[in-house]
Amino acid sequence: MRDGQPALVSRQKNSLVLVRPAARQIQANGRPVFVVGINNLSRGPIDFRVSQVEANQRVAGAEHPMQVVTFEMLQQEEKNRQVAAAILVGVAGAANAYSASRAGYGSYTTPSGRSGTFYSPTAAVIAQNNAAVQNEAMIAGTIEQGQRNMAQLEQAVIKDNTLLPGEWYGGQLHLAPPVTPDSGAKNYTIVITVGSDRHVVEVAQGAVGSI
Repeated sequence: MRDGQPALVSRQKNSLVLVRPAARQIQANGRPVFVVGINNLSRGPIDFRVSQVEANQRVAGAEHPMQVVTFEMLQQEEKNRQVAAAILVGVAGAANAYSASRAGYGSYTTPSGRSGTFYSPTAAVIAQNNAAVQNEAMIAGTIEQGQRNMAQLEQAVIKDNTLLPGEWYGGQLHLAPPVTPDSGAKNYTIVITVGSDRHVVEVAQGAVGSI
């Protein structure tokens, strides 16, 4: 039992592996995420490589391979998201700057019916300064959120590692969306190689809305 959720255990000669879904329920069309814990039972260092992890979804008696989404792939996705966010911030900043550049202009109408326009340098400077502060805050917020997301990926996602004797290592294992992108229950076979040990774990995950 880990964090109140039961974990499946596989024990081989030199290593112990625990696997459980990161969430009790799957989300339709979402990526399955599993929490993996590895313990080195041997007297020497052993290697774990993400490239040696295999995953299959069982559908109607047949197994369909699933891609393991590595830390590097998730990192690139986050970088792409940050670029898109930066573009949106840039568009918003340009809109702010344009609005500020027009803030000094105004119009008037006299009691006699005459009308015209005027320009206030003071109002323009105040508006432009406010826009600059808002733009800096948006940019700083985007950068800060991106750094937090990168740090979370670094800490949470499982990566290649060499385990010393008695050492535990683990993290999240992300898989590509399942073959059947519906809200039904899913069954997976996950093969995790640790050193010379081969751990085969059968995982069932409940449907959306199930308990």
